[in-house]
Amino acid sequence: MPKKSTKPAAESIALTTSGVASVDKALAILRLFSSEQRELSLHQISTSTGLYKSTVLRMLASLSNALLVMKRADGIYVLGPAIATLNTAYQEQESLSMVIIPALENLVKSTQESAAFHVREGNKRLCLFRVDSQQALRDHIKVGDLLPIDKGAGGKVLQAFEGASGKVFNQIRSDMVLAISGDRTKEISGISAPVFTADGLIGVITLTMPTYRFDPSKLTAVKASAKKLTELLGGQFASI
Repeated sequence: MPKKSTKPAAESIALTTSGVASVDKALAILRLFSSEQRELSLHQISTSTGLYKSTVLRMLASLSNALLVMKRADGIYVLGPAIATLNTAYQEQESLSMVIIPALENLVKSTQESAAFHVREGNKRLCLFRVDSQQALRDHIKVGDLLPIDKGAGGKVLQAFEGASGKVFNQIRSDMVLAISGDRTKEISGISAPVFTADGLIGVITLTMPTYRFDPSKLTAVKASAKKLTELLGGQFASI
C-alpha cells in the first residue's frame, strides 16, 4: 500500500458537500503554487495535501492534460501555460468591471430597477456583472447565472448583433435597443441594448423589473447607458 503522509487530509483539504471530491483535491494542489512557491515535488505536494502519492499523480495527470501544470525533466511540477490564459481573462474582466459596474450603478440610480451585463457563454448567456435595485420586489438573477440565449431581452439582443436573421432581429439592429414584457418569465420584463469594443460586440446591458412595473419609456436610459459604455470601451454604437 502506498505510504501516506502523517498529516490528515482533512487538515489540508476542505471537501465540499455539494461538489466533486476529486475536483476539490485537484484544486487543492493548484492552490499550493504561489509567487513564493513556484515549483513543487511530488513529495511536497503529497505532504502538503495529506494525499497518497498515487492520488496526487492522478490529479496531476488531469491538471497536466488541461495544461494547468507541467512536469519538468527533473520531475518537478510547475504551473502550465493555461494559467497564463486564465490570468489574462481575469485581468481583462477586472479592467472591465472598473468601467461596467459604475455604468450599471448609474443606470440603477436613474431607473430604480436592477441592471446587469451579459455575455455569451456557449449556448447560454452569462450574467457577468450585476447591480441590484433596492426595491423589495425584483428578479433575483446573480452574477454567474446562466440564462437562455433565445429568451429575454438580453438574449435576443445578443443574437441580433451576432447576425441572427429575421424581421425581429433586423428591427433590434435598427433600434439598438429592445424591450420585452414577460418573455423569459412572465413575471419579469427587460430592456436591453448592445455594448461594443473596438473589436465588436462584447455583451449587452440589461435592465430588469417585475412585469407590473414594466416601463417602455426607460428604453432611452438603457440605450444611452449602452452608448456611453461603448464609447468608454473604444467601440462604435451605431445601427447596422
